[in-house]
Amino acid sequence: MIFELPLLIQILIAYLMGSVSGSLWLGKLRQVDIRTMGSGNAGGTNALRTQGLWFALAVVVIDVGKAVLAAGWVPGLFSGGNPVPEVTPLVCGFAAVLGHCYPVYHGFRGGKGAATAVGALAIIQPWLLLPMIGTWLLVLVLTGYVGLATVLAGISLVPAAFYLSGSSSLVAFCLAIALFMVFTHRGNVRRLLTGTENRFDKVRIASWFGK
Repeated sequence: MIFELPLLIQILIAYLMGSVSGSLWLGKLRQVDIRTMGSGNAGGTNALRTQGLWFALAVVVIDVGKAVLAAGWVPGLFSGGNPVPEVTPLVCGFAAVLGHCYPVYHGFRGGKGAATAVGALAIIQPWLLLPMIGTWLLVLVLTGYVGLATVLAGISLVPAAFYLSGSSSLVAFCLAIALFMVFTHRGNVRRLLTGTENRFDKVRIASWFGK
């Protein structure tokens, strides 16, 4: 089924939807390109650091929303009202994440895919957001490292899907997301190992009670 023409078209549509980068389109309205600022990443965290809270929230809404459409609406195309195969939302969701990271409209330089992965999971299997977001928050408040929190949150999907689901397709999807999160955050991992990674000190538990 993976190579059937309708599915290939759906994957392409999902990728093109994923290529709509919230930070870059909103940045055009402000005449800024956040890829030239801060960490150089076209994602929500860098949007928050360089453009402020409301801009970042709008970016996250767009980046999550496009994945919701890609995993929730696109799979129904060409179905004729018939049940959608389990794999279709998975590959469409992943295509949206891929589009976010390598957007065709923006020279294939986008974000790192976390918010878009959240949007896809919200449609594919919402309960997986619990271990993912829980892990992200826990690591963030303990360490202050957003990149590390995101990588570990992605990795947490694999055991969660394995132990709580009998679907090998879902486990494969979560493994692909986890590996992709490690890949897109490889710079963060490298900086962690060299001790040069930026830390978000304000959210650390240690900062709440003074250092």
